[in-house]
Amino acid sequence: MDSDRIEGKAKEYEGKLTDDESREAEGRAQGEWGEAKDKAAGAWDDAKDKADDAWEDVKDKVGDVLDGDEERDEPEVGTRP
Repeated sequence: MDSDRIEGKAKEYEGKLTDDESREAEGRAQGEWGEAKDKAAGAWDDAKDKADDAWEDVKDKVGDVLDGDEERDEPEVGTRP
């Protein structure tokens, strides 16, 4: 939980205790902002992990081809790929 969500909850409860609807709404909005930031950060991390995995797969495949562990499809002479 990040600081926006914590501060938002505090403001929301402060607004409830003092019967200040504006402060309560401000707290809810700040809490929602914090939740959105958390979700965006999670999505970013997931995308980065998938990209890193794909990059590692490519490096492994290239390494296998260069090491001769995997056959490459060589085009026949005089033909276009």
